[in-house]
Amino acid sequence: MAYDLVVIGSGPGGYVCAIRAAQLGLKVAVVEKRATHGGTCLNVGCIPSKALLHASELFEEAGHKFGKMGIGVGQPTLDLAQMMAFKDEGVAGNVKGVDFLFKKNKIETFHGTGRVLGAGKVEVAADDGATQTLETKAIVIATGSDVARLKGLEIDETTIVSSTGALSLPEVPKKLVVVGGGVIGLELGSVWRRLGSEVVVVEFLDRILPGMDVDLGRQFQRLLEKQGMTFRLGSKVTGATRQGERLSVTVEPAKGGDAETLEADVVLVAIGRVPYTEGLGLDEAGVELDERGRVKTDGRFRTSVDGVYAIGDVIAGPMLAHKAEDEGVAVAEILAGKAGHVNYGVIPNVVYTYPEVASVGKTEEELKADGVDYRAGKFPFTANGRAKANGTTEGFVKILADARTDRVLGVHIIGPDAGTLIAEAALGMEFSASSEDIARTCHAHPTLSEAVKEAALAVEGRAIHM
Repeated sequence: MAYDLVVIGSGPGGYVCAIRAAQLGLKVAVVEKRATHGGTCLNVGCIPSKALLHASELFEEAGHKFGKMGIGVGQPTLDLAQMMAFKDEGVAGNVKGVDFLFKKNKIETFHGTGRVLGAGKVEVAADDGATQTLETKAIVIATGSDVARLKGLEIDETTIVSSTGALSLPEVPKKLVVVGGGVIGLELGSVWRRLGSEVVVVEFLDRILPGMDVDLGRQFQRLLEKQGMTFRLGSKVTGATRQGERLSVTVEPAKGGDAETLEADVVLVAIGRVPYTEGLGLDEAGVELDERGRVKTDGRFRTSVDGVYAIGDVIAGPMLAHKAEDEGVAVAEILAGKAGHVNYGVIPNVVYTYPEVASVGKTEEELKADGVDYRAGKFPFTANGRAKANGTTEGFVKILADARTDRVLGVHIIGPDAGTLIAEAALGMEFSASSEDIARTCHAHPTLSEAVKEAALAVEGRAIHM
């Protein structure tokens, strides 16, 4: 069987790559080890977690916020099984959507484990042991990432769980210990906190959301603490043992010191993810990896083997679905003779808690480290008319602009619908907008987006409503 392109993996990077290549006239096949397409994101990641975040947020609103707005519904009750069914329905709809798109674009699917045999050859091993070899002009490795493990905590997906297990707990744990103060731990921790868990987050560093704007992280932590989450920063989990019906979790200071013990019904290990390259035959095929186990690529996604490319979580860069999608489009266009490109300086990052946290471009800390002279404009949602009317005034918008050229270098938002608001900032930065460009763009009133305009005005010290 001869193809122009075989994509190994059908997560956001892989399926988008396949579709774009097919649109450009290439004959495409996809190899997927799961029974369904969509990878971690659609099956046990982005999509199911957002369904639970949405449902749990509404549950909390009904219990604590509806009355203030004059809506009397009584105390809500939780049907966790039905909430999980709601989540699963959303997952099913998305993976079926990928199936439809593959058929629409005449993309052939092979279910099984893909293995690179060398330039132009991919072996597919089905679950029953049968194998077949696909011949192709180009191969794209889009196998994504796997959960990072922590010594002393053996994940069983029952009481010590990864993000996968945390999406399907059969009952609400009375006490949940989250290991890791990054995006995944905070999102899933907030789900179970809303549903009734006592949540403790243990983070090795002295701050949550490492890599994001420090100012943003500090306010976010204060808001999460206000909601009921507890934090042990500068701490590490060294083990967990079963004590009767519960777990005894050992926590030590990261810099050394006396250990303490926390009780938990469930421990969520959320310390990050690692590239998934197991079973791909990369060593035998001559595909080089870097010191962190990622596939080495050049500026055009080429690996050390001619005709073999790689995208997404398996290569360097942020492990984000939309980053993988853009890379999938870029490599498909390169293979079709076009100028595929990804602007890595304008990739937004979002934490889908409440309030949401979103960021794009440089942080203040990065600009200071690089010696860049910049100006900052900051505007709180407490001064935004729509936010005040909705009773969603927590957070702010901060815009960082070059002091000489006024070009926007970074935008950081914590507040209602921050994940949507950041798109305006990303679009502006893609076109090298100045803060004045944003400030002089008419924004509809009353909308949350006016906070972005006001932050841009604040760069020059001329915010109207503050």
